[in-house]
Amino acid sequence: MQATAYTFDPSTRSGSVLLDDGTPVPFDTAAFDAGGLRLLRPGQRVRIEFAEGDAGPVADRRVTVVTLQTF
Repeated sequence: MQATAYTFDPSTRSGSVLLDDGTPVPFDTAAFDAGGLRLLRPGQRVRIEFAEGDAGPVADRRVTVVTLQTF
């Protein structure tokens, strides 16, 4: 799923993204590290993946990977 980087704390390597409908979704250090990124700037387009089997509202799902969106 695509999203836009919203917040990022380089000291904890965690933050949040905004889905295209404006819904904020947090991500933790493990999700950031799994994507292999070093830094994330607000406004960057990213791709996120959710934990397999997560159901319910997207905002309540656990993000497992944050990577840069490539075209």
